Amino acid sequence: MKKMAALWMVCGLVFSLITGCSSASQGSDDKTLVVGIDDKFAPMGFRDEKNEIVGFDIDYARAAVEKMGYQVQFQPIDWNAKESELNSGRIDLIWNGYTITDERKKKVLFTKPYLKNAQVVAVLDKSEIQKLDDLSGKVIGLQAQSSAADALNASAIKEQVKSVSEFKDNVLALSDLKIGRVDAVVIDEVVIDYYSSKEPGTFRLLDESLAPEEYGVGVKQGNEKLLEALQKALDELNQDGTAAKISEKWFGEDKVLK
Repeated sequence: MKKMAALWMVCGLVFSLITGCSSASQGSDDKTLVVGIDDKFAPMGFRDEKNEIVGFDIDYARAAVEKMGYQVQFQPIDWNAKESELNSGRIDLIWNGYTITDERKKKVLFTKPYLKNAQVVAVLDKSEIQKLDDLSGKVIGLQAQSSAADALNASAIKEQVKSVSEFKDNVLALSDLKIGRVDAVVIDEVVIDYYSSKEPGTFRLLDESLAPEEYGVGVKQGNEKLLEALQKALDELNQDGTAAKISEKWFGEDKVLK
């Protein structure tokens, strides 16, 4: 009988420890928002020479989450699976140059747009390609499962190109452009502007863009409470001038939508 009583005491102690640890973990998680990013999407979110994650969206997210009273954790993800990562609960927000589209609105909740962008076509500066029609018979590169793919698919030129090569990220696409494996890359304007500033005389943009667009932050469907709190924080960052300062740091001007 004494052995049985001792056994029950041990089981009770183990159960208490387990549930206590679980509660503590849950409490910590409740004060941390996990932000899913593409860590090769300069200047929105990327790794610097020290391998630290930096960028406009990183600073913007950190300021907003702090204003909400939370800690922030940046989680690099496979951008192809961003909505799955959000819906599974592995991340709380998709925040890294995430274009608002009608198709994505069926999968996630969006904040109000905070930045304008456009899908443009980048070629090497020495390329003979001058306009969209010149892409006929050419090999086009772009990031898989990105709004660049949506923009190309919606364009009449899609039926005229020779083939489309999809890459995990824009860095790989631009690398193949430089060595001639692709003839052009469809890419976010803010991204190619950044790389053009880093490698003057390497890239050139066609005058015609494929599609104007706007960036927003993605929140899991059904979590309107988080969306409301986040939007309130973003609005406050606009009002107190913090958003403008972050934009000026990364773009040299205030580009944040009011």
